[in-house]
Amino acid sequence: MKCENLKNCPFYNDKMDIESGLGQLYKRRYCEGDKTQCARYKVFQTLGREFVPADLYPNMHARAENIIEQNK
Repeated sequence: MKCENLKNCPFYNDKMDIESGLGQLYKRRYCEGDKTQCARYKVFQTLGREFVPADLYPNMHARAENIIEQNK
């Protein structure tokens, strides 16, 4: 299921500095696939958009958990 945040997500809209091939893989897996596995989506769902760091990649699960724990 596609993520409802695609329109404003800097990762999906190529505003993050990432190698294009790897970025496309992440987009298919997380943004257009299972959004619930995306670290950015987890922080968004738990804390809100303002807590999602601009440099948080979809696969940075440990960092996302730390952000969530620190801001509960």
